[in-house]
Parts: sequence; structure tokens; C-alpha cells
Amino acid sequence: MRPPSLQLISVEDAFGRQGWHCERIDGKDVLRAVFTGHHTRIELIAQAYPPMNALAVIGEMPLPVDEDHEHPILELLARANKSLNLGGFEFDLDRSRLVFRITNLFDREKYDADIVTSMVHCTVAEIDRLAPYASIIVRTPADLLDDLDIQRLLMREDLIPPVPGDEDETP
Repeated sequence: MRPPSLQLISVEDAFGRQGWHCERIDGKDVLRAVFTGHHTRIELIAQAYPPMNALAVIGEMPLPVDEDHEHPILELLARANKSLNLGGFEFDLDRSRLVFRITNLFDREKYDADIVTSMVHCTVAEIDRLAPYASIIVRTPADLLDDLDIQRLLMREDLIPPVPGDEDETP
């Protein structure tokens, strides 16, 4: 079994600085972690690609979708992706999983901890942000799906999790 790369060790270091528990996947440059968001539990993978100094952070949550709801879920992801600057949503049809993936290329073998932390925060926040919209779609009866306006659904701000630190502010 080969030892972890310097790149993976730097990611593990960044997690440690934040107090995040993670575990290495033996023989791979991969860390696995679980985060609890406002709306859902996010399973996270951080994979280092040493030859190109790249890091991919992938967050997932289970999202069982029947055939009737598949198209509206895919529309939700397509519309959500239009407003993103970093990363992107996917739906793993084979495993029924909502996925968010973000990748960064680093200029050094030791990855910048602030960037790694930001990538994880972004991944967790994006999955957590989309979870309630996806849940509404999945719970909508099939005969009412044609009446569901996905674009308007995404405008519902009451479903967006609070920004950490903003909960104490009064309007």
C-alpha cells in the first residue's frame, strides 16, 4: 500500500485545523467526511490528484426519485447551475444521489488550507441549499408536477439556510 501524497496530507491538515473529522481511504488519495447541514446530512469526499496538483471536493446526499419526478429534479439542477460561479450540481441516476462537485488546481504540492476550507464550506452549503427544493419536488404528487414552476420554486428565500453568524441579527 502506498503512503498518502503530500497533497492529501495537506487536505487532512486543513480538516484538522477546522476540527473536522475525516478518514483516509486506504490506498487512495481520498478523504471521507460527513457534515450536518441545516436541512440535510452531507457525505463528502475530498480527492487529491497529485500529478496535476488538483483537489476535487464532492458532496452527496441520497435523493430517491421515481421516473415521474426525474425530469423536474434535473430541471432544478440545471437551473441551479446557471447561477453558480464555482462548482456544479449533478444527479447520479444509478445511485439516486444529489451531487455537488467543485475542483481547484493548486500551484504548490501543499494545498492552501483556506482554499480547501472554502471548497468544503461551498460544497456543504450548496447541497444544503438545494435539499429543500429537491424535497418539495419529490413530495409533489405526480399529477401536480406540471403545475410546479421550478424557476419560481428557486426564488423561495424561506427555504435558504441562515448564514452562520447572521442568526443573531434582528432586521
